[in-house]
Amino acid sequence: MEFPKSDQDIGFTSRQVTHSITEAATVPALIENAGDDTKRRYVEFFAASVRNKNTRRAYLRAIDRFCSWMEGRGITRLADIEPTMIAFYIEEMQDGYSKASVKQNLAAIRMMFDYFVTGGLMRHNPSLSVKGPKLTIVKGKTPALQPIDARLLLDSISTDTVGGLRDKALISLMLFTFARIGAAVAMNVEDVYQNGRRYWVRLKEKGGREHTLPLNHHAEEAMIAYLDGANLWGQNGTPLFRSLDRKRNLSENRMAAEYSRWMIKRRARKAGLGDQFNNHSCRASGITAYMMAGGTLEKAQQMAAHASSKTTNLYNRSSDAVTLDEVERILI
Repeated sequence: MEFPKSDQDIGFTSRQVTHSITEAATVPALIENAGDDTKRRYVEFFAASVRNKNTRRAYLRAIDRFCSWMEGRGITRLADIEPTMIAFYIEEMQDGYSKASVKQNLAAIRMMFDYFVTGGLMRHNPSLSVKGPKLTIVKGKTPALQPIDARLLLDSISTDTVGGLRDKALISLMLFTFARIGAAVAMNVEDVYQNGRRYWVRLKEKGGREHTLPLNHHAEEAMIAYLDGANLWGQNGTPLFRSLDRKRNLSENRMAAEYSRWMIKRRARKAGLGDQFNNHSCRASGITAYMMAGGTLEKAQQMAAHASSKTTNLYNRSSDAVTLDEVERILI
């Protein structure tokens, strides 16, 4: 199958979404065999229902894996898929994948079949009665820095160059606002603005939600130094965090999220903090420092723009400091 060449052919306006789908996967034979209406609905499912590009890639892989499994067992028509078959597939997945991965795969399968049902292509969703594995996460796996190490990271960044000013401003923003890397690098210059005597930031979170909050004075200092050093004041409508050109000067291009992740790991290694620190660690470190200073989970949730306090608490490592203090009591 060839994907539609124009926005009009598929009924939506995002060329970026279409490109993301076409470069990530081919249409499984199960979908091909179902006809043009199902193929079109398949493309629309990923374009219209799955807006986050990382989730879209994961769901594409999940659906491709599921269809390949079915095809390998002689199933060539969507209408022939029964709940017991999906249950066997999920059961088999648990032997080689984590519970979280299995649940994500089942979620992708359910959503796709739901989209086919609502489009009038199937009479019922065969995955609705299939239960995934029970998964209870009390504590997240994201490594977090203790406040003293987070300060060491910031202090280790030389601000003699515009690249150093940029990196310190970005890491400070993420540590003190709990911002996601995607939301941070998506900021434009006007998303840092003065409100009274202090500066605030405007972040675009998942689902298109706009999230505003004031900058901690350390983050404000780093941000102003970057805007001054890069001469970015007044350049509204242009990227705040930009890539560097070959001469190590700021370019006109937005800093890519992937490069930002690599930069954060590189800065952490250079500060002597090991290889485990990543962009999620900035969020976890900020939330941990806030909770250790007496902050509340409710306020941390608001600052992180999480829909649930349970998600926020996964980033909280304040109990780790207690554990470290206790093990240091062991004198041998």
